[in-house]
Amino acid sequence: MAEEIGKLEKPPAEQFKPGRKIYLVPLIFAGEGAPSEYKEKCSRYWQQVEEQLTNLETKIGKVKRIYHESIMACGDEGMKLIEKLGLSSYQIAKSRCENGAALEVIEEAQLLEEVTDWQRCLLLGLISEKVASTVSQFYLEASKKRYEFMAKKINETLEDDEAGLLFIGEGSNFQYPNDVEVFSVFPPVLDEIHRWLR
Repeated sequence: MAEEIGKLEKPPAEQFKPGRKIYLVPLIFAGEGAPSEYKEKCSRYWQQVEEQLTNLETKIGKVKRIYHESIMACGDEGMKLIEKLGLSSYQIAKSRCENGAALEVIEEAQLLEEVTDWQRCLLLGLISEKVASTVSQFYLEASKKRYEFMAKKINETLEDDEAGLLFIGEGSNFQYPNDVEVFSVFPPVLDEIHRWLR
């Protein structure tokens, strides 16, 4: 009989220690003009995110706090912003809020705007290596301050033995509070999306 290679056994739920937890969901976007093949993959991505989150909540704990990058309002106002922006994370966040979770603010307007502006400068394709290096350094410094602010907000709002849900861009250098256990939600279709984008 052939041996199955590469199969990872899932640890039993009892193995997870009590304490604060974050379910990390990378934000994936499919804009209006995106090809239909990409939109289909993104749609499957969000379906699989929902399935994995439901599984995590059943085994480890229900989401009590929701954190969403780029959203600078909490509660109903914040949910309206997510919906207005047409973000696919909306339905997932909405269903958790309807079940008692609270949408919290983790962004500070000035820090987010500064990071966004430095990022736009980098995307321009600067000619001077010196200018590009300077802009890159400013971007990294602003990003670090922004992530520190976000971590502080999570630390202040996520209570003992609560599970939080964080929607944040892929590849961020976000540092979680030391006592928070992080569970990455990584649906199988995400690999397909990465290959398609390459």
